[in-house]
Amino acid sequence: QVQLVESGGGVVQAGDSLRLSCKASGRSVTGYSMDWFRRLPGKEEREFVAQIGGSDDTTHYADSVKGRFTISRDNADNTVYLQMNNLEPDDTDIYYCCYAIPPNFWGEGTQVAVAS
Repeated sequence: QVQLVESGGGVVQAGDSLRLSCKASGRSVTGYSMDWFRRLPGKEEREFVAQIGGSDDTTHYADSVKGRFTISRDNADNTVYLQMNNLEPDDTDIYYCCYAIPPNFWGEGTQVAVAS
């Protein structure tokens, strides 16, 4: 059974940093493109945040987070990270990781709240 478990969210002040983790079990993250998305509580649509490529670790970011967020992976720990710096109130969301190509195996998410 493949599972992705996100962690690391919390309540912070604007300008603070957080590092989110996405621990995979049942399938390696090595060689797979992995994404981070976010969604406002109560909303259905998820917004793309960042991707790390499966073959060469090429990264892509939403314009809204470019220069502030960094996606990375630790293959030995089977974990994908999202380092979030200089957080803004608009970054308040539930953050999810997934495999980029279906089946996505969405996790339950981790909540980030940024106070102004």
